[in-house]
Amino acid sequence: MRRRRPVRRARRQRGRLLRRRRAGGAHDRGSGDVLSAPPRGVLAALCITVTISYGTLYYGFAVLAPTITADTGWSLTAITAAFSLGLLMTGLVGVVVGRSIQSRGPRGAMVVGAVVGAAGLALVASAPSYPWFVAAMLLCGAGAAGLFYAPAFAALTHWYGAGRVRALTTLTLVAGFASTVFAPLTTAIAEQTSWRTTYVVFAVLLLVVAVPVHWVALRHPWPAVAGGADVTPDREVIRSPAFVLSAAGATLTTLAMFAALVALIPLLVGRGMTPILAAWALGLGGAGQVLGRLAFPRLTDVTDVRQRVLWGTIAMALTTLALALVPGPALLLIGVSIVAGAARGLYTLVGATLVTDLWGPERYAAINGVLGAPVSVATALGPFAGAGIAAVTGSYPETFAVLAGLAAVGSLLSVQAVRRAPRPSVVAGR
Repeated sequence: MRRRRPVRRARRQRGRLLRRRRAGGAHDRGSGDVLSAPPRGVLAALCITVTISYGTLYYGFAVLAPTITADTGWSLTAITAAFSLGLLMTGLVGVVVGRSIQSRGPRGAMVVGAVVGAAGLALVASAPSYPWFVAAMLLCGAGAAGLFYAPAFAALTHWYGAGRVRALTTLTLVAGFASTVFAPLTTAIAEQTSWRTTYVVFAVLLLVVAVPVHWVALRHPWPAVAGGADVTPDREVIRSPAFVLSAAGATLTTLAMFAALVALIPLLVGRGMTPILAAWALGLGGAGQVLGRLAFPRLTDVTDVRQRVLWGTIAMALTTLALALVPGPALLLIGVSIVAGAARGLYTLVGATLVTDLWGPERYAAINGVLGAPVSVATALGPFAGAGIAAVTGSYPETFAVLAGLAAVGSLLSVQAVRRAPRPSVVAGR
């Protein structure tokens, strides 16, 4: 009887898995996930750690950059370039992190990411020279590859199954307040101490919170990846026209989005707003992202992937164009900024679910890691692109018109990618 129990247990487990696959839809087939329900504590843990990661590794720099320049004598352009190089490193390391998560789960990658990120912040705090500062920012970027949205999205996509959309929405809603929390916190610490001490505090915070939380909360079994003759290797997916078009479309749209964010305040000031009012418009646009993210779960219930990609990307182009064309008054411009923020919030979740929608969740971490590399490049180059276009055109309204054109091309490419992607499909890392 003792020998038969493991056999019966295995049969019951396979039966539960088959029922889950039938209920989960085409994209859940072959996932190999034997968990009967999402593991407890994962979503709450990632909401905490992702918020802290963005606050310490991203938004902290935005607040402290002028202070760093004033204290060190390094130009704002130079330290911004170092920060952008760190974002490029995030994209490059993200490919490796994605493959690691795919094969072994997110626990190790996210624990290591927290350790490396904390070490990078500590080195930023102690940087005696600009080359040291650049090296520290590169280390921060490498750590961020295991801490930002991409690895967290991979964990939620695999563990939460059919409930992944709501889990992803919750994460982006909570982590979207990272700037709201860390901008004043960074300012308060820096005013009482210094920018170097602030980075030390951030290093300690990341180390003592993210490392143990990831170690404890992400300990759950990782779903096995299905194999077989009908499984498409990762390399074929990455070389496919659908993937190339997806990467090109996401890169152009992201470039336009981040360039527009940086150029928004100069645009609004040129429209007659005070710098303080323009900053409020930018902040309210950030709050508008909540509206777009709240709408996304409902959108998935009434649309297919082609419609979601079309609406999510074209909203980016149209709101950017509206900012180029609307001269005022200030209240109307603030309203447009809020709508543009909602478009960004919607697009974030369209991008978070794109790999699952087109190729299934089974290989999300590995494929999304590759897709994220050019997107990270666009994120890093966005501020420079906006400034460069403004220098050429001599006008911020014309800059936004150019950015709207880039977003429109990105929308066209993304829609074409959906049309050319075979669905449903299962892919494998071979």
